Amino acid sequence: MEKRKIRLIVAKPGLDGHDRGAKVIAHGLRDSGFEVIYTGLHQTPEDIVQSVIQEDPDALLLSILSGAHNKLLPKITKLLLENDITDILVLAGGIIPEQDISFLKEHGIQSIFGPGTTIGEISDYIHENLKR
Repeated sequence: MEKRKIRLIVAKPGLDGHDRGAKVIAHGLRDSGFEVIYTGLHQTPEDIVQSVIQEDPDALLLSILSGAHNKLLPKITKLLLENDITDILVLAGGIIPEQDISFLKEHGIQSIFGPGTTIGEISDYIHENLKR
């Protein structure tokens, strides 16, 4: 019996126009055996949650460099809860100051990966912490 691939969405919330890192993560995780859907730039929280509803991923990876993480990421997790989506990992990466990490975790981001994190570290975290 063939095992189902773990399905991920990689999304870029807000007006952040820098997606090289998100593309590297998406390609690296795909090459590691995950099914990866990349939503592209300039996604609203509502767009991202609609993608989650439509694609039914095992994890949502949010890449943000704009500094709007404390506003956008909690809005996304709130919308996920409002849509009864509680069985996926919600991860973030990008430029997020250390002092903001506890706030984001209190608002439903399970883990945050900063610059220098390897694809292997992200892959291992996903495998070890899947909710499904």
